[in-house]
Amino acid sequence: MERAFQTALWLLQPEVVFILGDIFDEGKWSTPEAWVNDVERFQKMFRHPSHVQLKVVAGNHDIGFHYEMNTYKVERFEKVFSSERLFSWKGINFVMVNSVALNGDGCGICSETEAELIEVSHRLNCSREARGSSRCGPGPLLPMSAPVLLQHYPLYRRSDANCSGEDAAPPEERDIPFKENYDVLSREASQKLLRWFQPRLVLSGHTHSACEVHHGGRVPELSVPSFSWRNRNNPSFIMGTDA
Repeated sequence: MERAFQTALWLLQPEVVFILGDIFDEGKWSTPEAWVNDVERFQKMFRHPSHVQLKVVAGNHDIGFHYEMNTYKVERFEKVFSSERLFSWKGINFVMVNSVALNGDGCGICSETEAELIEVSHRLNCSREARGSSRCGPGPLLPMSAPVLLQHYPLYRRSDANCSGEDAAPPEERDIPFKENYDVLSREASQKLLRWFQPRLVLSGHTHSACEVHHGGRVPELSVPSFSWRNRNNPSFIMGTDA
């Protein structure tokens, strides 16, 4: 994985790299000592020049599934990988979503996460719809564009039945139904994100396989295949441009 990442950096010369969660195998169980070792290993494997920005969102292997997640694990992760929810680059807004915390049961972390996302959506809506309005408050406006959502869990879909291509799930796995809040976000959480942000694109991980779907017939989502040999025998990634 280290060799593949460093080769991709050298060949493709990206400006920003996004990792959509599960950067550790056992981060949710790590002792403080093991966590430090894992972070050092990650930083060695994914080292990058200072002009390349590396952005990471949390996955269930990093902070635990919803029922395993706690404030200590979330803060430990965000201390290393930042807690920023909004990142703008060359006129494009990226919203980094802690999708593990969108279970919808009112847990403390869940409520805090939803409040943060609502605030971000308000800022984005002001930049697009109410530039100069007094209700938007002081401060610089964001680029006037619909955002890209970056998250570990995909938005709700029944299965991978409609996915195809060499990076899609094997045919024998595509019709297996997905469980809400385990394989994908719930219908309710998915609709909230679509309603709050009206995104131009959603990028997700978690399933280890590629898939392209359109929500409501208009919002595309790409589930990115895993970059780890642990999860598939043909690890991969996607590259995008702002052209």
